[in-house]
Amino acid sequence: MYDIVVIGGGPGGYSAALYAHNFGLKVALVEKDDRMGGTCLLRGCIPAKSWLQAAEVFVTVRDAAAFGVTGAEDPGFDWGIALGRKDKIVDGLVRGVTGLLKRREVTMFNGHGRVTSPTSVVVRTDDGEQTLETRNIVVATGSKPRSIPGFEFDGVRVVSSDHALDWAERPARVGIIGAGAIGCEFASLLADLGSEVTLFELMDQVVPGSDVDAAKELAKQLKRKGIAIHLGVSADPPEVGEHGVTLRWKDDASVDVDVVLVAVGRAPLTEGVGLEELGVTLDRGFVVVDPATQQTSVPGVYATGDIVAGTPQLAHAGFAEAIAAITHIATGEVAPVDYRAIPLVVYTSPEMAEVGLSEAKARDAGHDVEVHTHSFIGVGRAQIIGHNQGIVKLVVEKDGPILGASVVGPHAGELIHELMYAVGWEALPAEAAAFIHAHPTLAEAVGEALLGATGRPLH
Repeated sequence: MYDIVVIGGGPGGYSAALYAHNFGLKVALVEKDDRMGGTCLLRGCIPAKSWLQAAEVFVTVRDAAAFGVTGAEDPGFDWGIALGRKDKIVDGLVRGVTGLLKRREVTMFNGHGRVTSPTSVVVRTDDGEQTLETRNIVVATGSKPRSIPGFEFDGVRVVSSDHALDWAERPARVGIIGAGAIGCEFASLLADLGSEVTLFELMDQVVPGSDVDAAKELAKQLKRKGIAIHLGVSADPPEVGEHGVTLRWKDDASVDVDVVLVAVGRAPLTEGVGLEELGVTLDRGFVVVDPATQQTSVPGVYATGDIVAGTPQLAHAGFAEAIAAITHIATGEVAPVDYRAIPLVVYTSPEMAEVGLSEAKARDAGHDVEVHTHSFIGVGRAQIIGHNQGIVKLVVEKDGPILGASVVGPHAGELIHELMYAVGWEALPAEAAAFIHAHPTLAEAVGEALLGATGRPLH
């Protein structure tokens, strides 16, 4: 008898198994893939950011003459080496997670897990089935790339992000459907490496749902790379030929590309897990949970990660949800996730990061909002590193706390964490601005925005 059986070895699952060790619980972890790590480690966060880092290094070398470094004006890029490095990083982290699970005495099963009752999980493998008896179940089965009608994946001319991460060579011309985080990241890295990129988005901004000013700034920076961006546009189904693809849209405009990457979000992997038969409440395939405990409508059955309804599909959200679920299982206490203070990072070049409420969402929620923005243009450190484009934007309640923030610029994904604390602790601008930022640093852009929010800017 196990205290917990976890189905799914991605961030929402393996972190639940790891955290349970703190309470001395006996845990089994069921994973259908032959490796632990889930989408984030195998087909998402880690491999994608490895490619993005390779593109950043290439651009740094290409532009090195501006810093007085000569002889690097026409660098080459070996796609195969970059692909191998990506695989090596993934393999190393997979071994690390697997080793940590073993050290935490988690029993691992390689097979398809299916819930058959609130206290039992059947594991199906090529050799047959076995039933695991348990006091609690955590379902963390993750997600898969969505397709759209007419854009069915063939793995060659019409691909998902899963396919794109393992391209054997760089495509020269790429059409990307969807300008969310995934679409923008692929557009950025491919353009940096020399591909012609055309980006389509049905909504009227890139990264739909993000702050409008931040989205406009990111779109401006992507266009500077030569990316063609078409907003408010629905591309017609691709016309696939032997040597390429034609994409058409309104007024019979068209573009010829080598491959179409569909990046329109991710669908929950909850079919065949036994949740509906058990009576677990679902919403379009997502699992509805009590946000204070991560418990589903069936007592003793919990859900974490990409399958949870109404929450961001982010690895770090899955980590937090796992902690909440295990805390409730082990102690009966609640440790709800503060989604308001979870940062979102788009790892383009430059990066875009947000936390808390956007300006539009804050106004829609009834807040009396003030907005304060500071540019990276005059920040000394930004000029020194050669990346002084972008903004820091604060959304503040009038005579009240900081409600949200956006950063578009160099290392935005790191800078946003300072503002994460400000939002999470509901800090007043004057409280946050009282702390001194080192000079010269990129973080001074945050400090200047905070000073501006007090009504007494410095620069």
